Amino acid sequence: MLRTHTCGELNSKSLKEEVTLCGWVHRRRDHGGLIFIDLRDRYGFTQIVLDPDNKETFSVAEKVRPEWVLKVTGPVRKRLEGAKREDNPTGEIEVLVEKIEVLNESKTPPFEIDQEKEINEELRLQYRYLDMRRARMQKNLSLRSKVFQIIRKYFVEQDCLEVDTPCLIKGTPEGAREYLVPSRVYPGSFFVLPQSPQQLKQLCMVGGMDRYFQLARCFRDEDLRGDRQPEFVQLDFEMSFCEQQDVMDIIQGSLETILKECSKKPLKGKKVEKYTWQEVMDKYGSDKPDLRYDLPITDVSDISDGCGFKVFEDALKNGGTVRALCVTGGSQLSRSEIDRWTELAKEQKAKGLAYILFKEDGPQSPLLKFFADGYLEKLQKAMGAKTGDAIFFGADKFKTVCAALGKIRQESAVRFGLIDDSIHSMLWVTDFPLCEEDEDGGITFSHHPFTQPCLDEWKNRDTDPLGVHALCYDLILDGYELGSGSIRIHNPKLQSEVFDLLGISKEDQKKRFGHMLKAFEYGAPPHGGFAYGIDRVVMILAGEPNIREVTPFPKDQKAKDLMLNAPSTVPDEQLRELGIQIKKT
Repeated sequence: MLRTHTCGELNSKSLKEEVTLCGWVHRRRDHGGLIFIDLRDRYGFTQIVLDPDNKETFSVAEKVRPEWVLKVTGPVRKRLEGAKREDNPTGEIEVLVEKIEVLNESKTPPFEIDQEKEINEELRLQYRYLDMRRARMQKNLSLRSKVFQIIRKYFVEQDCLEVDTPCLIKGTPEGAREYLVPSRVYPGSFFVLPQSPQQLKQLCMVGGMDRYFQLARCFRDEDLRGDRQPEFVQLDFEMSFCEQQDVMDIIQGSLETILKECSKKPLKGKKVEKYTWQEVMDKYGSDKPDLRYDLPITDVSDISDGCGFKVFEDALKNGGTVRALCVTGGSQLSRSEIDRWTELAKEQKAKGLAYILFKEDGPQSPLLKFFADGYLEKLQKAMGAKTGDAIFFGADKFKTVCAALGKIRQESAVRFGLIDDSIHSMLWVTDFPLCEEDEDGGITFSHHPFTQPCLDEWKNRDTDPLGVHALCYDLILDGYELGSGSIRIHNPKLQSEVFDLLGISKEDQKKRFGHMLKAFEYGAPPHGGFAYGIDRVVMILAGEPNIREVTPFPKDQKAKDLMLNAPSTVPDEQLRELGIQIKKT
């Protein structure tokens, strides 16, 4: 070993010991002839001192600059009174350097590593290996590592087998674009990188593994958001001979264990509540509501029929809904803020955002001139609105209204400081619709096509396919969907019927899912499972604004690796070998 100790472990018990440390120059200070250097590694800092009486070491120290890599040897001594640092575990001591060796020099870094301040993210990602030296990243990646270890320990204790599944597989229809990998051996054929090990973990159940888990690397070629990356790690869990509650209990236990060991914030309430999909959409306009604040949405359809405002009345005639959100103190919003919120509602496919501001001198709104006599009073009473408040409306199809007002609910909580950041809010959302309409009016699956439908409703699938619910469940933490799970289909006949409902031909079923249907013919046990994104969990625990801050080597917001400059082109010779020709557009 080059060192006897790390830079974070020496203290007053180490006095007079001869030690050897290795690390990076964090800061260098020249004080009255003495040179002080804060030597850093991932464990902490130790102050080292170089005395001019030792000409050899001092002359080296005079040349040393930030981020040079040093090896130093010398005795541990007490710092002078007044020089102690209570905020540093090594703040009582320093090392008087008797020997110094420069292990490597460093160019001047493109940004300050010894300071926690805002740095251009593109620059940070381009030099991620330097960004990793900063305290913020070291803390986040240490937390990530800890969460990984907790998960492994917990699921082993639940009698699960850790089974690793391949990253070169056949395409899986899970709602996102897949990364294709061309085969050199089979020209014109492709592997894909897995969106998740969904089919493989179900096949583990067919194989009698009974309880499986994996920290699986997954890939999705989709547009990025702050809580998404094209490549990520998720916890995958599957178990046989279970019911929905069995899976939920084990998954909830894993998250409660992580929170207990990694967060100082308690969970809201005495227990983790369960809500149906319909309940959370009705009340919060979202299937992943943040319940650290109470800001419910109210259905005012019953009092809006005949209200005089054509937009509301037409929405109801067309089978839609009228809903409202009362925001305490909302009347102080400026015109520009309301305009910005209107654009946010339009991004959710709403046609606009109607509102009433209850000012001191009376209600103000472009809508008032359209309202029938008495409607405003009915509305104000139903919403409990008082002077100083604002009411925002949505009038359209159910999902459009929910999406728009759910977004305004989130914006209101941030704008008016309603979020209780001293707690965590965890909840289950169950009873999702099995299917939903796609943009073309067709039927698509809400989760994935291996989710078991409610069998009592399944018999009505031909007349009311959107009325069929699924045995699936999402876990929500602080307004983020951590992951989804379901009881799976294990009967080949039922699985084929679900494919039929989705419009997948028998020929296509055999081509795309023949391996699953065949496996189910060999005594597949009843089974269910769950998966949650570990990166997203760490992001929440670290209090970071996006997932890139807790990912070692993330892609940027355009799915590009700025450090490696990937994706990149490949030589024509390699393309020819794969039978691929690039068509320029």
